[in-house]
Amino acid sequence: MSNSTHSLDQLQRAVAVAEQIQKLEAELAAILSGAVSASPAKSAPAKPATGGKRTMSAEARARIAAAQKARWAKAKGVAVPATAAKAAPAAKTGGLTPEGRASLAAKMKARWAARKKGAAPAAPKAAPKASGKRVISAEARAKMAAAAKRRWANVKKA
Repeated sequence: MSNSTHSLDQLQRAVAVAEQIQKLEAELAAILSGAVSASPAKSAPAKPATGGKRTMSAEARARIAAAQKARWAKAKGVAVPATAAKAAPAAKTGGLTPEGRASLAAKMKARWAARKKGAAPAAPKAAPKASGKRVISAEARAKMAAAAKRRWANVKKA
C-alpha cells in the first residue's frame, strides 16, 4: 500500500506509535545495560502498604483542634487571641453536675412510677406518619433539581 491511501489520522497515529516504540527500546537498553531508566517512577516497585491503625499524638490533635477553632472564629467574625488558638485544651473534668444527676434521677423515678402504675409515660410519643413519603416544597424541589443538573454537568465534563 502506498502512503496516499492512508488518512491523516492514521499517519499521525502511526508516528505516535513509532515514537512510543523508540522510547520503550531506549528504556529496555538502559535496563539491560544497568543504567538508570529514563522514567524511574514507572519502573520503581510500588511502596508496600503499611497495615494497622494510624495514631495521632495528643499534641497533634490539640494543634488541629486549635486551628479548627480559629477557622470557625474567623468565619463567624469573632476575634480569637493568639494564645487561645495555640493553647492546649484543658483536661475534661467530669460529666454531669450534681444538680444534673439529681434531675435525671428524679425524671427516671417518675418514669418508673408511671410504668408501675400502668400509665403512659410523661413524654408523649410522636404520632406515626400517615404515608412514607416526605412532603417537599416546590422551592426545595427546584433547588434539588438544579444541584443534580450541576453534578451531571461536572460528570459530563470529566
